[in-house]
Amino acid sequence: MGLSKISIFTSEFPPQPGGIGNHSYNLAQGLADHGYSVTVLTDRRSETGEEESKFDAALDFQVVRIPRRKLIILSYLHRIKIAFHLAGRSEVILASGKFQLWLGAFLSFRKNKRNIAMVHGSELLLPNRGLRNFTDFSLRRFDKVVAVSNFTKSLLKLSSLKEVHVIHNGFRLQCPRMESIGPESRPVLITVGNVTQRKGQQNVVKALPRLLEKYPDLRYYIIGIPTEKEKLQDLARQLKVEEAIIFFGAVNEAEKCNLLLKADIFVMLSENTKVGDVEGFGIAILEANSLGIPSIGSKGCGIEEAVQDGFSGVLVNKSDTEEVFAAVDGILANYQEYSSNAVQWARQFRWEKVIGKYIELLEE
Repeated sequence: MGLSKISIFTSEFPPQPGGIGNHSYNLAQGLADHGYSVTVLTDRRSETGEEESKFDAALDFQVVRIPRRKLIILSYLHRIKIAFHLAGRSEVILASGKFQLWLGAFLSFRKNKRNIAMVHGSELLLPNRGLRNFTDFSLRRFDKVVAVSNFTKSLLKLSSLKEVHVIHNGFRLQCPRMESIGPESRPVLITVGNVTQRKGQQNVVKALPRLLEKYPDLRYYIIGIPTEKEKLQDLARQLKVEEAIIFFGAVNEAEKCNLLLKADIFVMLSENTKVGDVEGFGIAILEANSLGIPSIGSKGCGIEEAVQDGFSGVLVNKSDTEEVFAAVDGILANYQEYSSNAVQWARQFRWEKVIGKYIELLEE
């Protein structure tokens, strides 16, 4: 191992939810497990910081959190100061998240050291043209860029970048593995993710009237921060399907596992929004797959790489109710095969395997 000290600059980090934070945490833990000295620079999102301090104390690496102040510019200046300090004693900086990409670009002056950007998708499609151009400029300052999917890579202006590598996002789920016995008379669909337009819960709700015609006892579990819950409830009432939907809100890992193990099909009909919010991959799908839960995902985004169509699940047009119905019907009719395939498909995306690709990149 030629390298030893690595800093990860990230916009999100557990215990708060978020895909970028989940990715950064598992990357940091995986590198620490392989003997690297890792320091994470991120925000402190809670008011007191007690929850984060307790979480950080149990980690095998250091986490430096910048508290958010009322005058936000002070937080940014504090973060920049700490970033320059960490840059001086790190051999590699890994940057993840919009501001972190901008910040990492200004640390490219370091001699005989490397900066690697990690892009997920939405940070490449910012609604403001000036910010998009600045992000493009920043990415050109990095030695290498890692995209979490080929879809995300397609959003980059490749001609202006030195190296772009695709390393699919990974998952680490501590749930008991149970042999699937197949759906009972009441099939359960489930979506895990922030209740927003991008995650596409509204597209599942729109398909419920058709599904309930054949499966009148079907239930749809919605797990995640209830950001747009009221809007979704209004839609459900209009379609007269509110009794089929159960909102669980944000849950911890143990509760998430328990609910996943009660479900039959994981559904994520994500959509790209007008403000550039996109689904870069689809880790929640693979978590469900690892438990033997087949998936239905939408075409036209990074989810296409998280679902092996016709094997671990089915890809559909998110707005086509008949396609969604046919996908559910087809999976339920061949449940054992889809379930077994889903477990097999998910194995290649475990962080235990994904981290090896990052180490190869670091040690080149």
